[in-house]
Amino acid sequence: MHLAETLIALGGAFLAAGLTARLGRRVGLPTIPLFMLAGLLLGPHTPGLALVEDPTEFALLSSLGLILLLFYLGLEFHLDDLVGGGRKLLAAGSLYLLINVGLGLGFGFALGWGSREAFVLAGVIGISSSAIVTKVLVETGRIGRPESKLVLGIIVVEDVFLALYLALLQPVLSDASGFAESAQQFGLAFGFLIVLTAIARWGAGLVGRLVETRDDELLIVTFVGLAVLSAGVAEQLGVSDAIGAFMIGLILGSGKAGVRIQKLVHPLRDAFAALFFFTFGLTIDPGDVAGVWLPITVAVLVTIVGNVLAGVLSSRIYGFGPDQAGFVSLTVLARGEFALILASLAATAGLDGRITGFVAGYVLVLAVLGPLAVSRVDFFAGLLNKAFGRWLPVAEIDQEDGESITSRRTESTMSASS
Repeated sequence: MHLAETLIALGGAFLAAGLTARLGRRVGLPTIPLFMLAGLLLGPHTPGLALVEDPTEFALLSSLGLILLLFYLGLEFHLDDLVGGGRKLLAAGSLYLLINVGLGLGFGFALGWGSREAFVLAGVIGISSSAIVTKVLVETGRIGRPESKLVLGIIVVEDVFLALYLALLQPVLSDASGFAESAQQFGLAFGFLIVLTAIARWGAGLVGRLVETRDDELLIVTFVGLAVLSAGVAEQLGVSDAIGAFMIGLILGSGKAGVRIQKLVHPLRDAFAALFFFTFGLTIDPGDVAGVWLPITVAVLVTIVGNVLAGVLSSRIYGFGPDQAGFVSLTVLARGEFALILASLAATAGLDGRITGFVAGYVLVLAVLGPLAVSRVDFFAGLLNKAFGRWLPVAEIDQEDGESITSRRTESTMSASS
């Protein structure tokens, strides 16, 4: 592309993503699938205007969107959140991952696309969308309620798993030959994570003092430089650039300037993350999605079953009733940015090309279905009450301290429900 063509395409991409998402917001749809839809409609695989003929021309800017997205997630996450949640939070989050990632791995092997593809699909199906989940909590007005604390706790545990999973997946995607090479690559990646985690735990204050300044402009330039540099170093060491950005966000988020950086990076994250989703939409061929409609349908059903099971079991740990269990199950149903990250990594690694179409269709369905399902949580809670009414207690919520007070059903209530 010439400079003028590049600028027109870039400006058109931002504008198309913004207008499409604005129309969708009027009917309550989340922005992520709408950004993807804008890229799909203006991409080279659909009839009509093709804003960008070669999606790789947006590769660098798309990578920047991914880096800022993971950097922001790192800023939001704090190591103390996991420690402070105690055993119940760790048990609930681990249970959620065990069920959903386990079902995803089984589904991946059942497809028969390959072992490496199965591990990618395990992460795609097993991890929910932090961006959509957070947005749903805010829009439903339940952000301060106990069941929302459980949802956020699951997201925290997922973030920890995300870091380890990407480190473990990197030698798998690189198709390392032999155990020694795989172990070496994982050891290098894991060592990199350990060093950055130690800095986040004990050296965040020092790093914070090095970057802190009263000038917002200089602070923005500094933390963007650190995020991009750490992503590049991570990529050079064989770790995903995304996880490098996540870890530097974790470090800066633990310092005094963390809250301020979070506010400053927010508009940058929104703009360039939109371009990341738009660029992914450019790569989608509707024919590829149509060709894997059956695996997509089965995967959606598997995800719903896994989320309901994990939501009910996690809610039982916390003493929640059907309404809270339904809310937990449906809120974490949406899949989004992490699935797209894995699809991008799979494409770069030269894995089965069907993964891109599968992930695109799968994310589109669940990114729309999840928030819409939450709006019908009362109906879903009724179904859970019929299915698990004798097993789930009725949880009365004390609004003053936000704790759940469990009350047992009376025998007459149990008889009526049966």
